[in-house]
Amino acid sequence: MRTPSGNPAAARHVGVTADFLGMPTFPDAAREALGDTVQRRNLAHATGVIRGKRAKVVGELENWEELRLAAEAIKNRTLTQLDQHLVAFEEAATAAGVTVHWARDAEEANRVVVGLVRETGAEEVVKIKSMATQEIELNEALEAAGIDAWETDLAELIVQLGDDWPSHILVPAIHRNRSEVREIFLRRMGDVGRPAPEGLTDEPRQLAEAARLHLREKFLRAKVAVSGANFAVAETGSLVVVESEGNGRMCLTLPDTLISVVGIEKIVPTWSDLEVMLQVLPRSSTGERENPYTSVWTGTTEGDGPQSLHVVLLDNGRTNVLADEVGRAALRCIRCSACLNVCPVYERAGGHAYGSVYPGPIGAVLTPQLRGTASEVDKSLPFASSLCGACYDVCPVRIDIPSMLVHLRTRVVDEKRGGVPSAEQAAMKTASWVMGSHKRLGAAERGAGVVGRALRKRGTTSLGSLPLPGLGAWTGARDAPVPPEESFRQWWDRTDGGRSENSDDTTDGTTDGTEAER
Repeated sequence: MRTPSGNPAAARHVGVTADFLGMPTFPDAAREALGDTVQRRNLAHATGVIRGKRAKVVGELENWEELRLAAEAIKNRTLTQLDQHLVAFEEAATAAGVTVHWARDAEEANRVVVGLVRETGAEEVVKIKSMATQEIELNEALEAAGIDAWETDLAELIVQLGDDWPSHILVPAIHRNRSEVREIFLRRMGDVGRPAPEGLTDEPRQLAEAARLHLREKFLRAKVAVSGANFAVAETGSLVVVESEGNGRMCLTLPDTLISVVGIEKIVPTWSDLEVMLQVLPRSSTGERENPYTSVWTGTTEGDGPQSLHVVLLDNGRTNVLADEVGRAALRCIRCSACLNVCPVYERAGGHAYGSVYPGPIGAVLTPQLRGTASEVDKSLPFASSLCGACYDVCPVRIDIPSMLVHLRTRVVDEKRGGVPSAEQAAMKTASWVMGSHKRLGAAERGAGVVGRALRKRGTTSLGSLPLPGLGAWTGARDAPVPPEESFRQWWDRTDGGRSENSDDTTDGTTDGTEAER
């Protein structure tokens, strides 16, 4: 087993390539996900626990808002001079013994990584959890080249063995419960390495031990490792990975060759900037004051760790995002997943419904910018939100996701202008024409009154389901009364502004100065 590509369910959740185009739009995918009661229960429990932990550790800091403001300022300042910081990082990393590669898109990045692995003669690699490598579908590219890619993060291992697809940025297997994990381990571990112990239960300690034993043999024989990076420090050419298990550190220290795929937005200029990020990230992601494992490496050291280090700086649409003055704020994202854990839409629909490796609110604004809005799936993502604003409240770098969603919705609507209008567009254009003139609106109201009188004579008080664009579904779940026989405008004209029906309030036509002023 190399990737989940053989599983039909997993095939629906592939990332950026043409395979993705066959996925349903978010509304359709979410509707199906809502029927999965087990997944909804798993998500509600898991996100609730993480929310509680985050609130507790954030509440300990009196200067939390100041830290958020500082993190936002650091990322904004970095993005405005990103070209300079990237060059500085390349120079510092090269001086430390790292080979830096530049990749304009996923195809180029995959070609670089596959070529580097082939040069070593290795037929397998161990991988640290990485959103960037999922984004470019590196595992699939390695498989096509005959190279096995083993995920070593516990949650990613569960997803890979289960022929599944990640559904959360921080906890990829959040949609699975312990019983499902046990079944996956018993069924699949023996196919690709050390089998799960006999008598394995769903007790967390036993599941973790089974994973540890299974992965240990892969760590010890691997010659090549692949990682991403949470941050890249331009000042020294250093890379930073934070994790909770220590499996990543095994990948960073044991193999001879380490290849890191890093999005260009991961740059921070200095170590003092990194200090701020390492305070806001763990509290926002895992609800911890500090990550159990924070690994930093700068170049090569003879006899210690990998002797061949490569960094692939990945664009893959990020430059286009940077060019949008509103949309570029999405590049501030540090992948903490706090927005997912508070989002009522994500909690009910799950991550697979977003059709991207970046689910939840941040995925709804980042994915359509990285991939564009050519497909119906990407067009639907900016609408995958209630705009409640909870995501902005918890974001450690203060990304105003609700405002960005509105910005992207406007872009989607603008791109649809011209050509043959959809049913919704035709309905909205008709409504705009009617409401653009008080005479036309008055005529429509009089017509509605005629319909209302006719329906009431037949004893009808509700319109029921309307066979009009968008109204059928709306009236199917709401009571839509028949139009009133008389509109407000008609009542006003008939009663001379209401005076003829309120004769007790009338006067002889004289007022004092105070009443006239009122």
